Amino acid sequence: MVDKSSERNIFDSNAFLKTVPTKPGVYRMMDANEQVLYVGKAKHLKNRVSSYFRGKHVNSRIWSMVKQICDVQITITETEAEALLLESNLIKKHRPRYNVLLRDDKSYPYIRISTRQDFPRVSFHRGSRTKQNGEYFGPYPSAGAVRETLSLLKKLFRVRQCQDSYYANRSRPCLEYQIKRCTAPCTQEITQENYAKSVKQTVNFLQGKSKQVMDDMVRQMDHYSTALRFEQAAEVRDQIEQLRQISQQQYVSGGQGNVDVFAIQMASNVASVQVQTIRGGNNLGNKNYFPRLPPSDEAESSVLESFIAQYYLNRDVPNEILLSHALDNDDTLQEMLTLKSAQKISIVHRVRGERARWISMAITNALHSLQIELASKAGMQKRLYTLQEELSLDYIPSRMECYDISHTMGEATVASCVVFGIEGPIKADYRRFNIKDITPGDDYAAMQQVLTRRFERLVKEEAKLPDILFIDGGKGQVSQAYEVLESLQVTGVDIIGVVKGEGRKAEFDNLIVDKRKVALPPHSSAMHLVQQIRDEAHRFAITGHRQRRQKARTSSPLEEIAGLGPKRRQSLLKQFGGLRAIAGANVDELAKVQGISRSLAQKIYDHLKQQ
Repeated sequence: MVDKSSERNIFDSNAFLKTVPTKPGVYRMMDANEQVLYVGKAKHLKNRVSSYFRGKHVNSRIWSMVKQICDVQITITETEAEALLLESNLIKKHRPRYNVLLRDDKSYPYIRISTRQDFPRVSFHRGSRTKQNGEYFGPYPSAGAVRETLSLLKKLFRVRQCQDSYYANRSRPCLEYQIKRCTAPCTQEITQENYAKSVKQTVNFLQGKSKQVMDDMVRQMDHYSTALRFEQAAEVRDQIEQLRQISQQQYVSGGQGNVDVFAIQMASNVASVQVQTIRGGNNLGNKNYFPRLPPSDEAESSVLESFIAQYYLNRDVPNEILLSHALDNDDTLQEMLTLKSAQKISIVHRVRGERARWISMAITNALHSLQIELASKAGMQKRLYTLQEELSLDYIPSRMECYDISHTMGEATVASCVVFGIEGPIKADYRRFNIKDITPGDDYAAMQQVLTRRFERLVKEEAKLPDILFIDGGKGQVSQAYEVLESLQVTGVDIIGVVKGEGRKAEFDNLIVDKRKVALPPHSSAMHLVQQIRDEAHRFAITGHRQRRQKARTSSPLEEIAGLGPKRRQSLLKQFGGLRAIAGANVDELAKVQGISRSLAQKIYDHLKQQ
């Protein structure tokens, strides 16, 4: 099968969108090589992610990206502000192709409130936080986010943001006072006591205590109303309304501690473990794991303890680990990790404030992933039952293998083998085969070679054979499969060919069963399963082929000659000036080069003539 970069997308967007929550969060779009194409944030994940899959209704740039999507990963957050910060961290980490990358990569910006002044200033800050006294809030994902927040603070609390030199030399209020963006402490238009109240409200707001701020404002509005100061009461009312319409910022970043957060959720003998990474106070992202559980019932705390012990075998340990569940032997685990990292490690599960929110976020994401996994397994079993019924099988398939061939005009031919079981793809059993010594472009010979190599080994090792052997191809490829299995005396394996429909459209795909063509309904869940397996084999083959082709095009034929090391290759290239001249030389001319014997010269001559 010839490599076609325009192969249709195998990502089932309709099925995926059914699992997307309506909460705020971050989404990562991945390609077939598991590279991040794009990172985005949303206040309403379902609405935002759905907008990418509207076909012709999106612009050409977005559609170009969408056609490459093979997976979308979701991280749920509590607020849109948290999503914005996490989005920025992930963009810095992955530098996705379709994101606008920030040029200014010096450090994250903060908001600073000076603490040693009668009338403190609120300002933008980037850089060291140890040289200047003050209280810092952030980090923010971009300078734009800080400026937006500062603009909002002007409207809400009217605390000064001007430079100290400008502030010290004012004799009358500036324009900011006239447009109600400052209370003009520079000319004593506000008392120090009332100004301190505004600063306190600003701090509470930046700490995420919006409710407390609003309660204070409500009491202030009532006070003005009782005193018949209706104009001031109306101003406070407008401030309260503005405050209700915005999202709170993430937290006060008071320290530089490194934290890992673990949360576990279990159901139906499936465990979902969410790992969230916090470094220097920044949420750097999350990853979900589904550890394989033993047959016996295990408590969540026991599974989590075993998982953590294995997780840090080849990883650095942060100084603090937060857990969703208490462990039975947390002292032992804590001592072990302390010895490994040579620093004091703290393992806790009862926390308050921001750390409690981190655990809550991890639990939410672990539960979301668990629900998707359970739904996927239930869906897989349903499709297997349908496959059994529609193909009149006397068993429910528990292991299926699919084979595909990929090359470009016969170059760098690679065969793939993907394996699916009752719970879906078994990626640990995937295999690739480099096909050699065949006529370039001969898909039949390639299929015969890969099946012979694969099943010879399975028979020799007495390994588990597949119930169904899917072949991506027509009658010719299927015939090769029958011949190989018959020659190896392999029985009990059903061979099914998957034939692409007219125009390579999925709704016209057919199967070859018992050497005859069978058409399942396009809406059949069994057919969707077969197509998923076939598409996965195709993806796995193309990825291997491209890697092999790239390697071949960046290497020299001289590297393939035994006995011709780097120094001798360098001598040849210097003597002849290039590979073309070497290929045109005879044995005598090659043997004149220092370090090249006549026998080696003959090897070089014979090898290059075969190219």
